[in-house]
Amino acid sequence: MTTFDKREEGFERKFALDEEQKFKAEARRDKLLGLWVAEKLGISGDAAAAYSKEVVIADLEEAGDADVVRKVSKDLADKGIAMTEAEIRAKMGEFFAQAVIEVKAGK
Repeated sequence: MTTFDKREEGFERKFALDEEQKFKAEARRDKLLGLWVAEKLGISGDAAAAYSKEVVIADLEEAGDADVVRKVSKDLADKGIAMTEAEIRAKMGEFFAQAVIEVKAGK
């Protein structure tokens, strides 16, 4: 194995690790968002945990964040809670930053 091959293999491993951490951080972000929205909806305890799992699963429906925003927006609107897409996306950004820190810390 040449030095170039070793470098290439190292870059591939780093890329795979980065993608795995990004996936974990996005799932954690969705969980945190789900718990936050559950609180807004008046849901607590096991029901809040179940709702947050629904939000995580919603993110697997299509690429990007639109599926999560759509689910959360609909659920809030169904309860008469007004919240813009921009407000939801801002919260998602906050939760993503928190999730990245937690994932890197191994939590």
